[in-house]
Amino acid sequence: MSEPRLFVPVSTGRFASALRLFRTAAGKRAAVAFTSRLKLSQVLGPDQQWAVLTEPALRGMLAELDVAGIVIDPAGTMSRPAARRVA
Repeated sequence: MSEPRLFVPVSTGRFASALRLFRTAAGKRAAVAFTSRLKLSQVLGPDQQWAVLTEPALRGMLAELDVAGIVIDPAGTMSRPAARRVA
């Protein structure tokens, strides 16, 4: 069975794309990922660029960075309890 796909926001530059990192309520850097393009668009807007990754691939990209973890399907604000944290 294959790993579920995650839609991960990226910033695109002239020559490359980079993961877009966010801050937790405590100020720590965190990655976010969404289980559908629709959820990503609802939270970050329809113009947000994205890449499709598996969770292990995303974790591999974050391994050397000072990142608190991955938040899957955040609701748009840290005060809402709808986000599922994967640490």
